[in-house]
Amino acid sequence: MHSPDKDRVLKRLARIEGQTRGLSRMVEEDRYCIDVITQIAAVRAALKKVEEEVLRQHVAHCVEHAIRSGDAEDQRRKVAELMDVIVRAER
Repeated sequence: MHSPDKDRVLKRLARIEGQTRGLSRMVEEDRYCIDVITQIAAVRAALKKVEEEVLRQHVAHCVEHAIRSGDAEDQRRKVAELMDVIVRAER
């Protein structure tokens, strides 16, 4: 992952880390369940954005490199990996 992209992903992850610590505090403080669930949804949405960014970078660099290389086996492997991760993400 290139540095600007990596920095952006790391900043998002740091924010998510703070959100999850906040969730722990909310549970410890016996906050209203709907408030906790709302925060859980926010964390899931933030993680989804990180996942999309990392996937986008993978396609833009790793998959593109396999395509340009002309190595058919590497191309098939990268496409299979991509399909596996997309299927897992849908579950």
